[in-house]
Amino acid sequence: MTAKQSVVKRYIVRLGTEARQQLNALIQKGKASARRLLRARILLKADASGAGQGWSDSQIAAALDASTDTVYRTRQQLVEGGVTAALTHKYSPNSAHKRIFDGAAEAKLIALACSPPPAGRKRWTLTLLESAIVELSIVERASDNTIGRTLKKHAQAAPSEAMGHSAGAECQLRSQHGGCAGGLSAPA
Repeated sequence: MTAKQSVVKRYIVRLGTEARQQLNALIQKGKASARRLLRARILLKADASGAGQGWSDSQIAAALDASTDTVYRTRQQLVEGGVTAALTHKYSPNSAHKRIFDGAAEAKLIALACSPPPAGRKRWTLTLLESAIVELSIVERASDNTIGRTLKKHAQAAPSEAMGHSAGAECQLRSQHGGCAGGLSAPA
């Protein structure tokens, strides 16, 4: 088989009148997400029925500025699951990162950050907090960046009085380089 021979399409798109009208209406409204609109355009260009254009994957990819893999997957999703399946984005639960700090671990981290610093230290640093939470078995591991984001989230979410501080005596927490960490204001 030579490289010039054409490849037989495995998933052939044949849209009915109702499906074509649905896709055209979706495109004309223009209120859907860009991904959904792109998929609708791909399906209309790939339609091999009498009313369709029946373009090849490479023609569609060039015309719509998409990859040929996207065109192929969209055709595959239409043939296997219908128009709704082809237009709907599927989220994989495996792709999301699991949270390191749940509610209880966050509360322990905040309590630790607001407690007196270790002996010989003037204030907590993110690196000190990182090693302390592992030693105390609050979490198995966490980076100083994650700790800073967690503290910043809580510093912005609630006033300092709700965190157990008076307005002028916030946690004296410093980052590794001496700046204020986690969005906490500098001590007055």
